[in-house]
Amino acid sequence: MNDLTKAFIVFFSSLRLTVVLMAFSMVLVFVATLAQVELGIYGVQEKFFRSFFVLANIPGTQIPFPVMPGGYLVGGFLMINLVAAHATRFKFIWAKVGIHLTHFGLMVLLVGELAIGLLQEDFSLRLGEGETRGYSESFRRNEVVLINKSDPQEDEVVAIPESFIADLKPVQHGNMPFQVITRAYYPNANIGLLSSLPEGMDASVFAPNFSTHGIGPRLGISPLPITYNDQERNLPAALVELVGTSGSLGTWLVSPMLIAPQPFEYEGKSWEIAFRFEREYKPFAVELIELRHDIYPGSNIPKNFSSLVRVRADGSEDRESLIHEPPAALSWVYLHQYQMDSQWVSAFLQVVHNPARALALRGLACL
Repeated sequence: MNDLTKAFIVFFSSLRLTVVLMAFSMVLVFVATLAQVELGIYGVQEKFFRSFFVLANIPGTQIPFPVMPGGYLVGGFLMINLVAAHATRFKFIWAKVGIHLTHFGLMVLLVGELAIGLLQEDFSLRLGEGETRGYSESFRRNEVVLINKSDPQEDEVVAIPESFIADLKPVQHGNMPFQVITRAYYPNANIGLLSSLPEGMDASVFAPNFSTHGIGPRLGISPLPITYNDQERNLPAALVELVGTSGSLGTWLVSPMLIAPQPFEYEGKSWEIAFRFEREYKPFAVELIELRHDIYPGSNIPKNFSSLVRVRADGSEDRESLIHEPPAALSWVYLHQYQMDSQWVSAFLQVVHNPARALALRGLACL
C-alpha cells in the first residue's frame, strides 16, 4: 500500500472528518431553516439538500458560484467516512452489535434519501365523479405543448419544458414544421379580459402584449412576484411566436390560466398550443366512482374525506380501491386523498411514485 492510499484511508476514516461533516450538517440545516421563509419547503429542499453545492449569484450578475457544500456532498462524504471507519477502525464483536446496527441503519438511510431525491415523483390527479384519466399533473412544473390534431385516432404532442421557455431561445423539434420563439416570459402572472376592466382603469398598467392570434389580443397581463408559499403555485405566462419556412405564423399568449388549448391551422393540418401543468402519463387509468365528504352530525366539522376509484392497469388489472387511509397502492405508485374542491364535486389525488421508499424505511427501522 503506497503513501497516497494510506493518506486517503486515514483521511476518510478519521473521527475529525466525522465531526467536521456533522458541523456542516448543522450549519446547512440552520441556514436552510432561515431561507425557508423566502424559498418555501420545496425550494429549500432543492437548493440546500438535493444539491452538491449551495449556489448564489455573483452580485449584479446571473453567474452562479458555490457558497457552501450541499446535502448530497455532505451526505456522500459522511457515507464514505462511515464505510472507511468500519473497514479500518471497527472490529465486529457481539458486545458492540448495537453500534454496528445503528451505523448500518444510517448508511441505508443515507442511500435511501439519495434515491428518494433522485427518483421520487410527486403529481396530482383531479377527477370528477365518473371521469377517467390516465395521466397526472405536476404541482410546480409547467410545459408549453404543441399538439398535432390531424390524426383522428391519435394526437402527436411536442412538450417544451418551462425552463426552455424561460431561456428565451428558439426551440426546434423534428415533429414540428416550425420554430417556437419566446418573445416574453413572466414566471408568475395574472391574466384577464380587457373588456372586464373596472371603469376608469387604464390598460397601460398591464405588461406589453403583442400577441396576434388566439384569445391573446383580448387579454391583459399583470406580472406578479414569484411566490414561495407552499400553499400557492406560480402561474407563468408567455408570448410565443411560431415561425415556419415562409415566415411568422403569429404570436400567442399562453398561460396555465387558459384552460382550453388555442387552435390554429398550418399547411393543411390542425394544431393546438397551450401552456399547461406538466403531465406524467401512467400505465394505468383511474376512474372516480364516488366522492365522500362526511361531517359530524349537527356540525360542519369534517369527519371523513374519501374517494372510491377503479384502477385499470395495462389491461391486466381492474379493481376498486377506497382512497382514504392507508393510500391505494399500485406497485411503487401510491394514490393519496389530497383535497376536494369547494363544491365537493371533484377529488384531488396525490400520485407518488417512490421506488426508494422501502429502502429509507428499512434504514429508519435499524436506527
